[in-house]
Amino acid sequence: MHRISILICDTFILMLTLLYSKFIEIGGALMTSLLKGRYFGTVVLILLVNVYLSIGTYLQWFRLGFFVGPFRFAHWLAWTGVLFVAVFTPLYYVLKRRYAKRVKALLGIHVLGNLLSFTFVSIHFASQVGRPPESFPDLGAGIVLYIVMMVMVLTGIFQRFQIAKNLGRQWRFLHTSVAISFYLVIFVHILQGLQIL
Repeated sequence: MHRISILICDTFILMLTLLYSKFIEIGGALMTSLLKGRYFGTVVLILLVNVYLSIGTYLQWFRLGFFVGPFRFAHWLAWTGVLFVAVFTPLYYVLKRRYAKRVKALLGIHVLGNLLSFTFVSIHFASQVGRPPESFPDLGAGIVLYIVMMVMVLTGIFQRFQIAKNLGRQWRFLHTSVAISFYLVIFVHILQGLQIL
């Protein structure tokens, strides 16, 4: 299982590297416009902080196994992140149609909120896979949920910053499909956590 967690960390870092190299490859004019974009720098910063905190949690540089009430702090982070995504994603869909003049502000909340939520979930996931072998958890649907969220984040970034514009419809379809899958997987993960499944 240790190899799986290393593989997931390596995959995430590889995806960030490919994303960065894709931006470099796209060329000067587009890169300049992306860097001047309102959210691009913040998105890159949040992703880098995500990687740092995830690796630090996995390697136990940060001790997040302490309890807040009956649950570990890392669980509270994950629940906060998942709750935001679960509530705000459909709310965003409705609000952007109802308040068309505020789409940019809503998009900003959607992008940054989901990135922070993904960071919270990444910290939780890293704390789970970083546990010692004698207390290693059954990841079950958790690993699937993490992959689903990773794909949601990447396709969202590709859409937001119009990477590979010619695949715009495909990115949107994939992003929406994975977002719908998120609800099914989180439901199964919760049932597993409650030991119903």
